[in-house]
Amino acid sequence: MAEVLVYVDHVGGAVRKPTLELLTLARRIGDPVAVHLGPGGAAAAKTLAEYGAVKVLTHEAAEFADYLVVPKVDALQAAYEAVSPAAVLVPSSAEGKEIAARLAVRIGSGIITDAVDLENSDDGPVATQSVFAAAFTTKSRVSRGTPVITVKPNSATPETAPAAGAVDELAVTFSEAATGTKVTARNPRESSGRPELTEAAIVVSGGRGVSGADNFSLIEALADSLGAAVGASRAAVDAGWYPHTNQVGQTGKQVSPQLYIAAGISGAIQHRAGMQTAKTIVAINKDEEAPIFELVDYGVVGDLFDVVPALTEEVKTRKG
Repeated sequence: MAEVLVYVDHVGGAVRKPTLELLTLARRIGDPVAVHLGPGGAAAAKTLAEYGAVKVLTHEAAEFADYLVVPKVDALQAAYEAVSPAAVLVPSSAEGKEIAARLAVRIGSGIITDAVDLENSDDGPVATQSVFAAAFTTKSRVSRGTPVITVKPNSATPETAPAAGAVDELAVTFSEAATGTKVTARNPRESSGRPELTEAAIVVSGGRGVSGADNFSLIEALADSLGAAVGASRAAVDAGWYPHTNQVGQTGKQVSPQLYIAAGISGAIQHRAGMQTAKTIVAINKDEEAPIFELVDYGVVGDLFDVVPALTEEVKTRKG
């Protein structure tokens, strides 16, 4: 089978879940070849091999941490030239999409962003996307060059498929542009103990109906009982009730969890665009005419101040 490049998203060598999803999807269209840049490549190779990587290309250099994006594009281009893959898969994060776009321009290929599924065809990989605020599902393929595809987190369930995972050192020559933007400082983000919003399997979001910053403790309590991430609608963020980094929607973050619970959110198209691809959607709203009820799998017409605490207690009881 043809080889498929998979860009590895990791923290200090610890492979993140979206990469395992990419490896699972890559096996549908070819043999995955993982590209691990930065420290921890040898240790990460064991995990990557467990999920199907037939080969792991590694390169460790200070440039990846000291400068923004371009050194990683240089390295991914070197991997592309060394492998001549059938496709290049990249996680659909902000940085991932920039890396993918720059690579596509360099190699003269088409790009597909925010895919939610992949399949093979006689004419090459076909990507499924959810478009126009998730009002339509489309299937697309790149018609020129090697497809560069970014895939949204939670688009597939990681499946193990042990492979060789042979580790090879990747030869990389950095371009002059690689040192154009230097990182001058880093400040660690305070950990909430909750999963990353875009990667979480469960998300609990609050909206205008929460009626204040202090009341978001109800949303947080339900999220913590489920091991979920906390989201917020634009109305709640604009009101200053919750940080912008937690906004779900067209101008915030797009999530695609297994379970999405919307409490006190009316369901404006801006919000729906950020969460409509969730596998199961539950809404809690006292307005039975709220637009959110048009797309839910389960709807609760009721006051969130009664429903959410009761639901939290029920979850805790069932978990024992």
